[in-house]
Amino acid sequence: MNFSLSEEQQMIVDTTKAFVEKELYPHEAEIEETGILRVELAEEIKAKAIAAGLYAANIPEEFGGGGLDTPTWLLYEKELGRANYALHWTCVARPSNILCAGDDEQRKKYLEPCLAGEKSDCLAMTEPGAGSDLRGMKASAVADGDDFVLNGTKHFISHAEEADFTIAFMATGEEQTPRGPKKLISAFFVDHDNPGLTIRDGYKNVSHRGYTNATLDFDNCRVPASAMLGELHKGFEVANSWLGATRLQVAATCLGRAERAFELAVQYAAEREQFGQPIGKFQGVSFKLADMATEMKAAELLVMEAGWKYDQGTCTDADMAMAKLKATEMLAMVADEAIQIFGGMGLMSELPLERIWRDARIERIWEGTSEIQRHIISRSLLRPFGA
Repeated sequence: MNFSLSEEQQMIVDTTKAFVEKELYPHEAEIEETGILRVELAEEIKAKAIAAGLYAANIPEEFGGGGLDTPTWLLYEKELGRANYALHWTCVARPSNILCAGDDEQRKKYLEPCLAGEKSDCLAMTEPGAGSDLRGMKASAVADGDDFVLNGTKHFISHAEEADFTIAFMATGEEQTPRGPKKLISAFFVDHDNPGLTIRDGYKNVSHRGYTNATLDFDNCRVPASAMLGELHKGFEVANSWLGATRLQVAATCLGRAERAFELAVQYAAEREQFGQPIGKFQGVSFKLADMATEMKAAELLVMEAGWKYDQGTCTDADMAMAKLKATEMLAMVADEAIQIFGGMGLMSELPLERIWRDARIERIWEGTSEIQRHIISRSLLRPFGA
């Protein structure tokens, strides 16, 4: 068992970290103060990321992306995760892997412009009445000749206002299950200039300033049958095949933010003096550092093991759920303890700690709540016994 990084992996880590510190850190204060990632700034950084070979590293090489294996991609995401989310997600890290699931025509129309940084995508699943229970969604797509007509509302749709098109998951039928009727789901490409789609401002929130959310209203929104991504009623299969590792992406970015907070806390504990000695010599502080380091190490091992297993084809839903659960809850703990070590100064905007603390809150909710992750884990334990 070899835990060391290859020369290539170390180079990617070093290159990404240097890019984050030089190109992203300097703009964090502006976005935190204004809540806006300026279009011209985003385009400037995106061009630098493309030139540096860091853009779309998650997309397989066969489709024109960086083609990183999953563990290396997670190391890359970890370094990106140190910075403001809007900066690294919008300017460096995307497009979504699910674009690879399209046919040749769809990849030419949607994936290729995204790889070139000319377009961007967003995913629309969540509804006001269907969050964790996506099979209960009400937004629908009904066949009408050679078209489908989409109706309904999606909300909490990340960066939809900046995107050029949406991949919308809509109910296209219903099936009976032991627990009652459940919707059959299909996915569709919807261009944002479609007259049947209205994009409204979303909600203000405390996490990830500059990374916006929107509400999407579909009102007799007509799309051709050729806009379907994957097969009819197979939307979840497409999502599971191509979006499965997004929980690991969330976990990896949490590792990066936790590491940044921890480094600040260690330095402060070593330099800040009270009662004639560094505060790190007091057990009230030193034990916090020990607990933080232990939790970070445990989370990183879970994340990287899941990434390795993902490429071996042996990663289970429980593996990814454990990694996401541990990393997101670890970040909340580390951010909170780092602020406690700094005292009042930790809550001041002069330091990134209060941002990291605020941003940490959403990680236990999106991409599956902590409760959903625990459900996945416990189900995997009990199913072999028929429970």
